[in-house]
Amino acid sequence: MSTVITEPLLHHDLRGIRRSRLKSSIFRPASMSFSRQFRCHGRIFYSFKPPRKPFIVRASSFGSAAIVETFDFTDVFFRETFPLRWTETVEGRIFVRLDKEKNDQNWQLTVGCGLPGKWILHWGVSYIDDVGSEWDQPPADMRPPGSVPIKDYAIETPLEKAPSTTEGDGLYEVKISVKPDSTIAAINFVLKDEETGAWYQHKGRDFKVALIDRPHDDNNIIGGQKGFGIWPGALGQLSNILLKGEASHSKEEGTDGASSNEKQEDSCLGGFYEELPLVKQIPVHNSVCVSVRKCPTTAKNILYLETDLPGDVIVHWGVCRDDAKNWEIPVAPHPPGTTIFKRKALRTLLKQKEGAKGCSGLFTLDKDILGFLFVLRIKENTWLNSMGNDFFVPLSNSSNLVQSIKDQSETTHISEKTDGENEEVSDSVYTDGIINEIRNLVSDISSEKNRNTKTKEAQESILQEIEKLAAEAYSIFRSSMQTFLEEAVSESKAVDSPSKVSSGTGSGYEILCQGFNWESNKSGRWYKELKEKAEEVSSLGFSIIWLPPPTESVSPEGYMPKDLYNLNSRYGTIEELKDLVKKFHEVNVKVLGDVVLNHRCAQYKNQNGVWNIFGGRLNWDDRAIVADDPHFQGRGNKSSGDNFHAAPNIDHSQDFVRKDLKEWLCWLRKEIGYDGWRLDFVRGFWGGYVKDYLEASEPYFAVGEFWDSLSYSYSVMDHNQDAHRQRIIDWINATNGTAGAFDVTTKGILHSAIERREYWRLSDEKGKPPGVVGWWPSRAVTFIENHDTGSTQGHWRFPGGKEMQGYAYILTHPGTPAVFYDHVFSHYQSEIASLISLRNRNKIHCRSTVKITKAEKDVYAAIMDDKVAMKIGPGYYEPQSGSQRWSLALEGSNYKVWEAT
Repeated sequence: MSTVITEPLLHHDLRGIRRSRLKSSIFRPASMSFSRQFRCHGRIFYSFKPPRKPFIVRASSFGSAAIVETFDFTDVFFRETFPLRWTETVEGRIFVRLDKEKNDQNWQLTVGCGLPGKWILHWGVSYIDDVGSEWDQPPADMRPPGSVPIKDYAIETPLEKAPSTTEGDGLYEVKISVKPDSTIAAINFVLKDEETGAWYQHKGRDFKVALIDRPHDDNNIIGGQKGFGIWPGALGQLSNILLKGEASHSKEEGTDGASSNEKQEDSCLGGFYEELPLVKQIPVHNSVCVSVRKCPTTAKNILYLETDLPGDVIVHWGVCRDDAKNWEIPVAPHPPGTTIFKRKALRTLLKQKEGAKGCSGLFTLDKDILGFLFVLRIKENTWLNSMGNDFFVPLSNSSNLVQSIKDQSETTHISEKTDGENEEVSDSVYTDGIINEIRNLVSDISSEKNRNTKTKEAQESILQEIEKLAAEAYSIFRSSMQTFLEEAVSESKAVDSPSKVSSGTGSGYEILCQGFNWESNKSGRWYKELKEKAEEVSSLGFSIIWLPPPTESVSPEGYMPKDLYNLNSRYGTIEELKDLVKKFHEVNVKVLGDVVLNHRCAQYKNQNGVWNIFGGRLNWDDRAIVADDPHFQGRGNKSSGDNFHAAPNIDHSQDFVRKDLKEWLCWLRKEIGYDGWRLDFVRGFWGGYVKDYLEASEPYFAVGEFWDSLSYSYSVMDHNQDAHRQRIIDWINATNGTAGAFDVTTKGILHSAIERREYWRLSDEKGKPPGVVGWWPSRAVTFIENHDTGSTQGHWRFPGGKEMQGYAYILTHPGTPAVFYDHVFSHYQSEIASLISLRNRNKIHCRSTVKITKAEKDVYAAIMDDKVAMKIGPGYYEPQSGSQRWSLALEGSNYKVWEAT
């Protein structure tokens, strides 16, 4: 058995981002009454309910006299339940087996996991003629059911529960069929826990199963020792056919009587079974409840503390007599077994409850004490506190003191006294103030008086403040609101030139044109060619254009940048780029630069022959590369996102990296004249860094490519894609709302709805658009095709011949629509131009309201802002005339659009 330890690839930063939480089954309170309050993404807060009858608590003797107190919950002046969040470390195994399929010449690779969870195998293959360590996608017949392609380099396949596993066992597996005569040299994979977002790898690198003779210098191969083993648990025993070891293969290669095919197969493949340790951190949710009452006879404070934490729990506590909350040790008596810690605090082991899980303690405190301070210790060095601060319990029934405790009641921080890790950000410190500010602003903008008297600019100024506050508070609101909804702005009069709403998101009326495709670099003069079309782009109604990556790049398309300050690319020279941007500005079209911040190609090798030393003006060394990028030996911190396999992933936590990138973006704004950014592969790093970059470069418009896999069951897209669009919204929120994101959810659902003739998919369970545009439309950049999905790559091409149905949808709905270059300059141009014209004259914008009037198998219909009605699909629909009359404005293949008259 291998002794290699697998470690998580990602340790998620908690700076403003909440990841999905597991529901804890480690501990449940037994005899006490409690209720669950569920909040989004698996967070569970326990709120203890007091017994209906008085609860008698008898304290042990303090000193020479025994004190007996009755704790009656009916006369408490303070009671609060605090959530406790910590992590439990559980150990399991990853199992990897390669053996022959029954009654078949093919082989079968089985990857299993011995811990419960939502496990995903992220995998790809290396072909025999591959150079380097870049992954490729496996052939279609090799992909197990439920597999989803990730761009062009990997596949994600969910692990399923083993068929013979009993209920409660935690064995999950996936099987991959391997042909021995294929040109595949190795299968590479990492294991992803979708519930926690952690990735697990082998020796700090990808798992690799070699299907040809194993190279002697690669110690990362799984199955290096061929042979015979036992598959644990429900999988039973391995085949009883003894698999020959490597030594016997080499000895028997020349044996007479064996066919050439048999010899080749024996020399390339050998069965094996290996186990590798797996350590997983599971979020656990407990709580502590504190109640305080006054003793009617002595006027002392009687404080009762109980918790459902398992095992021994120590309360590290003291008291304070002023608002400074300085700790001091109260006078005796103290609870039994209390010890003094460094003359500054007391430590009391809580008493285990009889017949129930959990523990409790009773504390009697003088009447002149202002507050009770405490933290909890479980295990050896795990401390639970409140947002990095001590818990504070007011020992007075005054309303201001009772209110002060509420600010710490929403979250609890976990700290290791010896580690000094970053503190978790509170979900509720500013909740009340932010909510009140938003309510006041909303009341202001929505009041009838203000609608009639305030200018459009004043209303949009108020809206800007609302959006900033909403972005800051979004992660807080998710605990009580399942979705983020935006209300449309009430307009008192039409305006021709809307003012800017918020930094990075434009005015809300933008229509974006992607100004290139996958082949645009091949002419070497794309900037000149596009300059000739600038006036045409403007006349079609586009207000913003997205240009290709400008930087010197290893790949001609520009997505493998090298020297960031060298802007002589396959698209043209830096001077030609400046001329192009200037031309678009002359025709009133703003310009987005395509910037690749996640990864960068090195110019020099290190002493180990690895390309990880950068050149040019930003001559970084390997400290700029994340430590858990498995291919480039980085010395930075661990990644805050997903790794891009083909190039070194940049460590944005480094101060010098962020400083250099902010200076570069500001230089591009000034030197080239870019108005904003299209941000490539933003899944690779935390959205908070994007916020930093955008605040420094102050773009007019910014959009991130957060490309994530939708949810499928047996190769059919699920109707509910809330988890998918939530992940995109989480990224937008991490940027503090300073950027939008491409609405991949809407693209995927449009695919399935149109291709499968299932137009009911275009309405979610609440009757809203099912993509990001249904939850946060001002940050949703809708599209149906781009250089990756269409063009000559065609990785996820929109259903052929049905593109205009897609454009009829996105060009009439809220969000910021983006049109692909290949469609702009095609036979679709006149139809697209007509839709853009209709959108502009009816002033449909990114926050327009949507009323879905029909979502059935063969037709979808909706009305926007009571101005525009549309339908797509072969089914029948006509908008009903009432107070408004409708006239048909546009009609095409399976789509119609009407305007109100």
